[in-house]
Amino acid sequence: MLGFRDPVADAIGLLRPTTVVGPSLSAAGEWALQFDPFPHVRTGGVVRGRCWLILEGHEPVLLQAGDTFLLGNPPPYVLASTREATPRPAAPVFEKAEHGLVQIGPESEEDVYLCVGHIAFDERNAALLTDLLPPLLVVRVNDPEGARLAQLIELLASEVGLAAPGSALVENHLAQILLVHMLRAHALRADRPTGWLGALNDDAIGAALRAVHANVSHSWSLEELAEISHMSRSAFAQSFKRHVGTPPLEYVIQWRMSLARDALARDTLSISELARESGYLSESAFSTAFRRVVGSSPAQFRNHARRPLSARRDIPDSTNVGSR
Repeated sequence: MLGFRDPVADAIGLLRPTTVVGPSLSAAGEWALQFDPFPHVRTGGVVRGRCWLILEGHEPVLLQAGDTFLLGNPPPYVLASTREATPRPAAPVFEKAEHGLVQIGPESEEDVYLCVGHIAFDERNAALLTDLLPPLLVVRVNDPEGARLAQLIELLASEVGLAAPGSALVENHLAQILLVHMLRAHALRADRPTGWLGALNDDAIGAALRAVHANVSHSWSLEELAEISHMSRSAFAQSFKRHVGTPPLEYVIQWRMSLARDALARDTLSISELARESGYLSESAFSTAFRRVVGSSPAQFRNHARRPLSARRDIPDSTNVGSR
């Protein structure tokens, strides 16, 4: 069986996140730093004090101690002491960090202490999550999940720059835990996302999604999924598409192909084994479905993934689970 029982864990496993935490930022007086666009996710939180987060196309946000933020595929943005401060490029400032800390102004007059980082995903499946993320998500310390996120930020801040055994591993795991709690906070909001992330909080559709992820090789029918959701076929089909953005059986196929792409890229199974694990009775049926979704045959995709990056040519790739 290729899938996990938890769709969030399943998706993050496929994304193979690479996390970089820190350097942290301690600042006093008037200051402003402009950060370049970044693919996938930037995240951070205020440990002490307050500062402004200014993102193109959005109202400036005042962040206070305990607040956490997440930026999905962010355009240029600014962190600043005031809205009026003139920003300077952040990269040269962060390059001068010492012992995991960037210091602006006198240390004895600290106005804000921030822990920041970024998370990059495997491009093959990044859209599974990035298409569902808002450009800006702020979780206040008194929001649901807020206190837990504030604790995680404090733990992360204490690890950054710490020359202790296993510190890098602790940072990596804490950053991924932070991401999961941010996703939970996003999914719980009134304007929760469409797609599988938001649908997990719907009892009926969430049950069907979990069943699919628990047994991806099963030959799912619309009747079975509707029965799991305690709905008629027509009501289930309409509700699933409204919540997730794609019809139920199409979601099953798309998810299977996302798992298959990952297995082919890592070369862990033969194509015939992968066909069986993906729920297909024959290699040819699997190859037909794979070509329809991904735009190339399984063998072409695997051979392409085996080549060094410098020797690769782009191949078509239209997989985008739950975001249609």
